[in-house]
Amino acid sequence: MRDVLFTFLMALAGSLAVGGVGALVLRRLRGRSFTVYVCVLLGVVVLSVAAGVLGAAYEMFISAHDLHVLLIVIGTAGAVALGVAVWQGRRLAAESMWTAQAEATRRELVAWVSHDLRTPLAGMRAMAEALEDGIIDDPATVTEYHRRIRTETDRMAGLVDDLLELSRINAGALRLTLSTVAIGDLVSDAIAGSEPVAAAQHVRLIAARGDWPAAVGSEPELSRVLSNLLMNAIRHTPEDGSVTITGGKDGDGAWFAVTDSCGGIPQEDLPRVFEVAFRGEQARTPGGGAGLGLAIVRGLVEAQHGHVGVVNVGGGCRFEVRLPVPG
Repeated sequence: MRDVLFTFLMALAGSLAVGGVGALVLRRLRGRSFTVYVCVLLGVVVLSVAAGVLGAAYEMFISAHDLHVLLIVIGTAGAVALGVAVWQGRRLAAESMWTAQAEATRRELVAWVSHDLRTPLAGMRAMAEALEDGIIDDPATVTEYHRRIRTETDRMAGLVDDLLELSRINAGALRLTLSTVAIGDLVSDAIAGSEPVAAAQHVRLIAARGDWPAAVGSEPELSRVLSNLLMNAIRHTPEDGSVTITGGKDGDGAWFAVTDSCGGIPQEDLPRVFEVAFRGEQARTPGGGAGLGLAIVRGLVEAQHGHVGVVNVGGGCRFEVRLPVPG
């Protein structure tokens, strides 16, 4: 019994010595790399086991050869465990970072949408109360109030539609029927639909002449992509500016691009323009939308095995969509 107790105490002393040092090291690593933290934690466990074995070996009836073999086994198992820890640590760190970014984006989106809904709702409530109480009885003013209420209702309905579309994209619930789509026909329809908005803001819409390509995609979703890009370009182009639509085909597939006269996007903001709820400082204006249009564009394009990007050009920026071509 005495030998067993002494063996236990020797193993405990060796493990506690390594564990105590490891605890101090881990405390200093708080807030550092998650992968490093996991690897050090696993290393402390393996070294504690090794120290316990060495401490108990002095009391155990074990030959030097057997002790050497045992330490090799512990070292090999520790090396394998360390490799798994590095692999899993990096994966968990990436997932936790993605989760944190997703949560931050969600909070930002809720804040933006709440702001975009609160302002028009307050105005609509005030106008509805004025009409209901008979404070406003001038026919022209009543007609204007009705028009403004309808306009704000349409805008909020569009915002809700954008949220539903984005939720479908993020949930992987988007089901597309891919076929050969004539980009030229989509451009004609998109210009016809956007022309009234462009005319109201005194912005010229220009479609380049030439052979428009055919691409593999879903026609309704590509129409939504082109419409979103056009409306975004019109909204950010000053009066007497122009928005140009071009297209073509090269070795990388079919493409079309929307170029505006917005003056360009700050270089540090370019990687973020397709993020949910990102609108930049200039977009913090009434009617600017909730920053969902370009996020929807990216989701729809990538769902059709395409790619969308943006670059600054002289006096504005250029959004380019690339799609596969029929085989």
